[in-house]
Amino acid sequence: MEKKTEELTELIEKATAGDSKSLEIIISSVHDLVFNLSLRMLGTFADAEDAAQDILLKVITHLSSFKGESAFSTWVFRIAVNHLKNYKKHMFAHYPLSFEYYGDDIQNGKIDDVPDLTQNVEQAVLAEELKMSCTNVMLQCLDTESRCIFILGTMFKVDSRIAGEILGLSPEAYRQRLSRVRRKMADFLSEYCGEYGHGTCRCRNRINYAIQNHRIDPAHLDYTTADSISQESILGVKEAMEEIDDLAQHFSFGRLFASPEQTKRFMKEFLQSTSLSTVKNS
Repeated sequence: MEKKTEELTELIEKATAGDSKSLEIIISSVHDLVFNLSLRMLGTFADAEDAAQDILLKVITHLSSFKGESAFSTWVFRIAVNHLKNYKKHMFAHYPLSFEYYGDDIQNGKIDDVPDLTQNVEQAVLAEELKMSCTNVMLQCLDTESRCIFILGTMFKVDSRIAGEILGLSPEAYRQRLSRVRRKMADFLSEYCGEYGHGTCRCRNRINYAIQNHRIDPAHLDYTTADSISQESILGVKEAMEEIDDLAQHFSFGRLFASPEQTKRFMKEFLQSTSLSTVKNS
């Protein structure tokens, strides 16, 4: 949760003066926010970890430029969004998706022709892993701007005024675009998803097909092994002005994850290294 203005201002002053402990406190307060935004924008844990590290380094590098004209979390969101909108190193940048392609795969994928690839992992666990993965895959079917809008409004429940400020849109334009994007996601779920809509697709029936196509890996489960955290632990936000569509709300778009330990370890080691002096002077 975002710290009080006075406390945060003092921490930033100490951090920019060279106090590594204050800087560590500041970065630890936003690394979950940055990781979750990166995860939803990029689609995989590995890409999200890499991008989150880059973003956090940008936050450190530009910390002295924060003037308190907006909430610190808004400032961090803006840095993160600008970085992620132009991020080209993730898997889906090389293999872009569309709702048409994904829908065709759901309807025509040969799911019955695949042998058992579960490696003795419980089907219920793998089905949950696939559902979480599917959530992110659907997000990749949106263009980058629409993805940002949907994530800010549906996952983080950011107020339209603040979200518009982050994205350079008026609150009215943001609300209109959020409504359209939510409807597009809900329509896709309604048509294809058998769990939350009227479609034939059910995660438990597509487990082996998903494993064969490297969408999930029984030996390396990202979502079901990650710790979930509450929205309030990331950001002290009020309920969004917009109501979330039932389909979108229930399809795990609101689930947030703790940053992987290796991301936390990377930042901790960096903050303790001599590289920090270079960043402070940049």
